[in-house]
Amino acid sequence: MITTGDSTTHRPETARKRKKILRAAIETFGTKGSANGTLADIAEQVGMTHAGVLHHFGSKQNLLLEVLEFRDHDDVAHLDGHHIPDGPALFAHLVDTAFRNSLRPGIVQVYTVLSSESVTDDHPAKEYFQDRYRNLRGELDAAFRELCAQENVSDPDTIDKASASILAVMDGLQLQWLLDPSAVDLAKASEFAIEAIVNGVLHPGPSVPSYVRTT
Repeated sequence: MITTGDSTTHRPETARKRKKILRAAIETFGTKGSANGTLADIAEQVGMTHAGVLHHFGSKQNLLLEVLEFRDHDDVAHLDGHHIPDGPALFAHLVDTAFRNSLRPGIVQVYTVLSSESVTDDHPAKEYFQDRYRNLRGELDAAFRELCAQENVSDPDTIDKASASILAVMDGLQLQWLLDPSAVDLAKASEFAIEAIVNGVLHPGPSVPSYVRTT
């Protein structure tokens, strides 16, 4: 969702090889994790030597981070300006992203694996995911405030919780979907959850305890 990435210009043949390595790394890290997936595994998939992969990326850590940046670019490649929309349009973009993710399980898998691993000490992607969530919460916070102003809703104190909840539910549904695709409709479940959270901010209903009936 967030466009970062390496701005270095590579010759066409070099760029082609780098993309091939990145796609192999997505498959390797997605199935084995960043710790168990090796450069040798990736090199074998692309018909190169371990040294050849290192020539293009320098280290496994660099490759790992570029895999995440590759995913970010893929997320916004079809958008004007290659950046997520601002304001209320962001919510529709997140719904669209969920539908697109249901068609690309490999990228969803590597994101889920690496984001889970990033909570461990000294993981190379920890800072990336900290920044990612911080930035996305900020983008969602701004979108909620603009939407509330547009709908003449007083600025509620639930926005920060709603922003974090949208990101949590999207990532959590991805995990459930990867574990059992037949049990979870990733696209429709994500759409339902995002709409429910947005509507919960705009038109809050009764609290959960109020539904409890005593006999």
